[in-house]
Amino acid sequence: MIKQAQQLQKNMAKVQEELESATVEATSGGGAVKVVVSGKLTIESLTIDPEAVSPDDVEMLQDLVLTAINDGIDKAQEMASSRMSALTGGLNIPGLM
Repeated sequence: MIKQAQQLQKNMAKVQEELESATVEATSGGGAVKVVVSGKLTIESLTIDPEAVSPDDVEMLQDLVLTAINDGIDKAQEMASSRMSALTGGLNIPGLM
């Protein structure tokens, strides 16, 4: 049992390390705003198509940015949860995610 726990801990460390370099991409406005989020839930990049920038409609651009960022964070959380779930065999272990 201890050996299994040690192996699980080792595998968890490996997955966490992989998540640090893994990224997901999310877009909004038909690709007008693109965000890349890391497995650590940090924004790696944000790209805004110049066509989406209108001084007359700043609120729309703000909404597109927020939508893309929130979608990216959701996708990164799903990626992390999926990888941890695969590691634990679907068991819900408190403190993992």
